[in-house]
Amino acid sequence: MHKFISIGVIAAALLIAASLLNASEQPAVGSEAPNFHLQDQNGDWHRLEDYRGEWLAIYFYPKDDTPGCTTQACSIRDNMYAFEAIGAKIVGISVDSVSSHKDFSDKYKLPFILLADESADVAQRYGVLRNLVVTKMAKRESFIVNPEGVIVKHYRNVDPETHTEMVLGDLQDMMGAGP
Repeated sequence: MHKFISIGVIAAALLIAASLLNASEQPAVGSEAPNFHLQDQNGDWHRLEDYRGEWLAIYFYPKDDTPGCTTQACSIRDNMYAFEAIGAKIVGISVDSVSSHKDFSDKYKLPFILLADESADVAQRYGVLRNLVVTKMAKRESFIVNPEGVIVKHYRNVDPETHTEMVLGDLQDMMGAGP
């Protein structure tokens, strides 16, 4: 019995250590947002520069079609007109593939861009990559980027049920757009 407990404790410690070793520094509020060049669910390419001159919410999420990620994506979908009304764009990024994003987007009729960061490079540069030895995924965190490409807000503790309204409210405040 002690052997199994010891092996379990060692395995857990190794996972924690690997996660800490792979943690990278997150860009600070007030710094330039790290660039990206990623494909969306339709195979179209997007760069951060494509959004220059616009307010952009970038949300990172762990995995397509999982309970929390579906809740968050559907909340964004249901509030898409409010984002459009104030002129803000929103993109989701995970380490899932283009085809996974396509299936997820089609299944839930998501009217916004999902970017496939299959190499996990962008998640790494934003400091949200969780490397669990056998798999990589993005942490559920979000950033608001102003029209000049500067990060003006970073959300670390994201609740998938309430986050969309929080981001929308913050964008309205920052943009002077009011509800």
